[in-house]
Amino acid sequence: MADVVIKVENLSKKYTIRHHNRADDGLRHAIHNFATAPIRWLIEQRAGRNGQSDGNTRHDARSRAEGFYALKDVAFEVGRGEVVGIIGRNGAGKSTLLKILSRITEPTDGRARIRGRVASLLEVGTGFHPELTGRENIFLNGAVLGMTRQEIDRKFVHIVEFSGIGKFLDTPVKRYSSGMAVRLAFAVAAHLEPEILLVDEVLAVGDAEFQRKCLGKMKEVTRQGRTVLFVSHNMAAIRGLCPRTLLLERGRLIQDDRTERVVARYLDRNLVEGAIVSEQGIAERVQRSGESDQFFLRLKEVSLMDEDGVARTQFRSDERIRVGITYECLQPAADLRISVSLVDGDGGPILTTQNVDGGPNLRSYHLEPGVYRSSCVFPESLLGEKQFWVTVNLEIPRDERLVLEKALGFQVTFIGRDGMQYITHKETFLRPYLEWETVTLRTNPVSGEVAS
Repeated sequence: MADVVIKVENLSKKYTIRHHNRADDGLRHAIHNFATAPIRWLIEQRAGRNGQSDGNTRHDARSRAEGFYALKDVAFEVGRGEVVGIIGRNGAGKSTLLKILSRITEPTDGRARIRGRVASLLEVGTGFHPELTGRENIFLNGAVLGMTRQEIDRKFVHIVEFSGIGKFLDTPVKRYSSGMAVRLAFAVAAHLEPEILLVDEVLAVGDAEFQRKCLGKMKEVTRQGRTVLFVSHNMAAIRGLCPRTLLLERGRLIQDDRTERVVARYLDRNLVEGAIVSEQGIAERVQRSGESDQFFLRLKEVSLMDEDGVARTQFRSDERIRVGITYECLQPAADLRISVSLVDGDGGPILTTQNVDGGPNLRSYHLEPGVYRSSCVFPESLLGEKQFWVTVNLEIPRDERLVLEKALGFQVTFIGRDGMQYITHKETFLRPYLEWETVTLRTNPVSGEVAS
């Protein structure tokens, strides 16, 4: 590849995860750990002098360490002026890769070579000093990129206009909302003319109008011949911006190809895997509470399916979506309440439905010990073109409550009546078809006619 500006060679990043032993939280264990701390320290020192310590293990009765690779042996090249998408499920290593390329974190193995001035838009607020105002942060970011005061002055008006935060320009950034911070961050990163722009999920924050402005600006940046690496879960944006895309899975690069091929493989792999969460995955995330010291319920599976029973994470707005919940009653249960909530990416509620909505005869039914499956169906022509998450709640009042937040996620593509796809006001969470009526209140005479 001619004129390579990013070269990644066998890049790996390993983290150490510590697992806390909650059984050791009592007073007796606290006294024991305090009393034996000097002995453990001496053992660690002796092991270090003898070269027996690997840096990942600590003699701590309350925790154990485990190595985890966020990236493993990733290698690729990007040429000058290329626009490359990076996709993958949550935890695939996308953000870690951009942090290494941005020099925010160091790799464990391998290396990344970059030629050119880099601007990064990662987490909200990255690169901003919270105590400084928006105005001061613009000049700070420009200085970090190596720009002169005169160069920043020439871009200043365009940055403020694009961000739409002119009224709050002299307010400390720590007072900004997440939407305001990301608008300013994107405006700064895109307008200060970096040679390489790294963008991580900018479309996850902000309203539809801001998202359109971001996409338009990134298209403008690409036409100017600058290099862009764009991480997103928005497949429409990836298709529209990136001729080439990388697919990461569990820290490894599994495909580097034309965007249409990579997106198709990503959606195929997620079609079933991302539409069902099983008992093992539930056990790691479920939250349990209640007044009783007995266990009444066990949540075994949550699934997303279409009307044909096919597990999916991509739906059209004119399709029905079935949420299935499989659970076990460990002992007789009365008045079991099951609710399914649709939430946004931040966990904010959009709508909720309960099994007791089905009628008064369901309000106090009795379940014998056994395995059951309950489901609800979201009707067609209800949801807009957004990404949604499903939160599940099972409760026996006063006895036990199980909550699995953001159990599964799915994407809806809005389709209008008669198959129309490109219509206005579709990027809202709710886009139902309601009954409309028009009546004539008065007719005006046609020009040239005389009213009687």
